[in-house]
Amino acid sequence: MSQLAISRQWMTRILRDERFLRAFGQAVFAIAMLLLALWCLGNYRARGLTFTFSFLRQEASFDLAEGMAFSPVDPYWRAFVVGLLNTLKVAILGIIMATIVGVVAGVARLSTNWLISRIATVYIEIIRNTPLLVQLFFLYFAVMLKLPDLKDRIVLPGPIFISVRGINMVWPRPMPSFSLWLPFLIGAIIVGILIYGWRVLVERRERRPVTRLRWTFIALAIPIIGWFVVPGNPLYAHVPVVEGLRVVGGTTWSLEFATILFGLVIYTGAFIAEVVRAGIMAVPKGQSEAARAQGFTEMQILQLIVLPQAIRIIIPPLISQYLNLTKNSSLAIAIGFLDLYAVSSTMLNQSGRVVEVFLMLMAAYLSISLTISVMMNVVNRRLSLVER
Repeated sequence: MSQLAISRQWMTRILRDERFLRAFGQAVFAIAMLLLALWCLGNYRARGLTFTFSFLRQEASFDLAEGMAFSPVDPYWRAFVVGLLNTLKVAILGIIMATIVGVVAGVARLSTNWLISRIATVYIEIIRNTPLLVQLFFLYFAVMLKLPDLKDRIVLPGPIFISVRGINMVWPRPMPSFSLWLPFLIGAIIVGILIYGWRVLVERRERRPVTRLRWTFIALAIPIIGWFVVPGNPLYAHVPVVEGLRVVGGTTWSLEFATILFGLVIYTGAFIAEVVRAGIMAVPKGQSEAARAQGFTEMQILQLIVLPQAIRIIIPPLISQYLNLTKNSSLAIAIGFLDLYAVSSTMLNQSGRVVEVFLMLMAAYLSISLTISVMMNVVNRRLSLVER
């Protein structure tokens, strides 16, 4: 066989190798992306522009009324941090509250009570089939801005004051002895995690369901004991008090923050409700019927049989809803809430650094989304069935 024929056979074998083709395709794509990035950078510099983040140390020259303390003499990087913290606050509270609303609405839609089921259905169908931006405008202009003045405020137990000035509520404030009580609190968290892990091991060893959360409540005794051991009160309930035309004490949610938070919770909660409903309906009905035959109540069936199996189906699509909630928080700019996107828009208008600011903005949202995905994927792996 000639050398040319051998070379042709070798080339044919290489070109038919899936591993080579996969690696070659990835290498070509990476080189293309690198060349595109270099072309964009060269085009950027050819226009006389410089790519630098040194502007972050310059004075922002604008004020921010939402979030941690900020003044016009503070640098741009601090303004970006303020917007990032505001977005994180909306995302964390929104995820927690939307999960509660979604689970309740999803279970209610499957209720045998006709009225409860219809109410849940109407809520889900209306919210899921109207744009989020329209809902935010309605909530802000037709509800929040129509709240009464401070003198005619709505007072809820707590106390909680609701007026056109915002939502004022009680807030715990640390006292000087809080640093002495903090180790008790951290110890309770560690002990609670250890107890929960021990109950999981007991369940796997005995191969039967055992109570977990009830045992973890034992750890609450540690901070309670510490509260009486530490001199003075570690925490003080700062109660809001109306003084003239302003409220002193407690904490205040601005109308803009309350609008974006409640809007995202109501909107995302409707989608989570459908995810929960689908997960529950995916559990075979024979298991519920067998539990009823054994004398289980409907609440016990839901808590001990249906939800533990449905959660494995619910979590993967639930991750997408959490990510959507986080990204949808950027619509807060429409109602004037100073989230990450709104602050970044002000930064690029002031500094003129459009490319740098948008790269920071995309990196921030990407980091938040990846963090949520990683955390939820860890939970998903822990709850998934292990094939033997």
